Amino acid sequence: MLSDRIEGKWIDAFQRVFTLCKVKAGDDVAILSETQSRPLNVQLAELALQRLGVRAFHVVVASPPQASPVPVRSTGASRALSGHKAAIASLREVSLVVDLTVEGLLHAPELPDILSGGKARLLMVSNEHPDALERLVPDAAMEARVKAAVKRCRAARQMTVTSAAGSDLTVDMCEARTAGVWGWTDRPGTVAHWPGGVVVSFPRVGAVNGRLVLDAGDVNLTFKRYLERPLILAIENDFVTSIEGKGADGELMRRYFAAWGDPNAYATSHVGWGLNQSARYEALAMYDKRDTNGTEIRAYAGNFLYSTGANEFAGRFTEGHFDLPVRGTTIRLDGVVVVEDGRLTDAG
Repeated sequence: MLSDRIEGKWIDAFQRVFTLCKVKAGDDVAILSETQSRPLNVQLAELALQRLGVRAFHVVVASPPQASPVPVRSTGASRALSGHKAAIASLREVSLVVDLTVEGLLHAPELPDILSGGKARLLMVSNEHPDALERLVPDAAMEARVKAAVKRCRAARQMTVTSAAGSDLTVDMCEARTAGVWGWTDRPGTVAHWPGGVVVSFPRVGAVNGRLVLDAGDVNLTFKRYLERPLILAIENDFVTSIEGKGADGELMRRYFAAWGDPNAYATSHVGWGLNQSARYEALAMYDKRDTNGTEIRAYAGNFLYSTGANEFAGRFTEGHFDLPVRGTTIRLDGVVVVEDGRLTDAG
């Protein structure tokens, strides 16, 4: 387990990211956390903002009681702000919200309200140990790389995903909503995530069909686990309809899906691929489970990221969620290869 001692180099890392966000002296910045947030990252955010001379203040809410049948992990659908009208009002008035909630506000119902005032932008700092955040401070070139991928996705009519392991997935990209994350945000009304380096598309209803094979060595990030045996997901009109696979990996996934008692838990949330050359596939093996959410595994260059759960653009909300980075795939947009056998191409 890594030490929780504050290191100056970690304050430097937070300061560099806030500088990329164009935070400047005199700005009003809210540090949003909850009682279950990682205290070390909350302190690092405060110290880095103090260095920059901003007017920073804390908004701390109680972590909500567990209402789900199984643990909730890394959904981006935090319930921490539910019912906190005064807190939401204060967040709406600042120039930057530093989101340090456990699950993050990406899919939270309150996020549009926070951004509606036209002032605030939001930086989600993943609930990672700062050792990982330090390694993954974004570089300036990341923005152009991610924006180019976003442009390709928005122009595409179809995405196909194939692999030697047997994946054969088709995604209708018409009317999909695509977003790119490069690790910082500098414009009002926008959202970013640190670590960054990923492009994701939220397909419209009924757009995803085929077969996705998770091979041994691929990752189930909800369980923070490298798979030991292959799993085959059949996907029909967005929904996982069957999960073939023996051993613990298949049993864990089937039980977790079923535990929600919610059909939307089986639905596609988003699809995309990783673009971050600094992110490491093997990083999950290097940290205690309490010290990582595996965010960089979502972003490592060339992985196909398939996720189930909430998709507000298809009118679906659920707390059930899987993030499944898949190695060795070939991803095509309208026939153009952007990832070949798990490696970025010039078009990717």
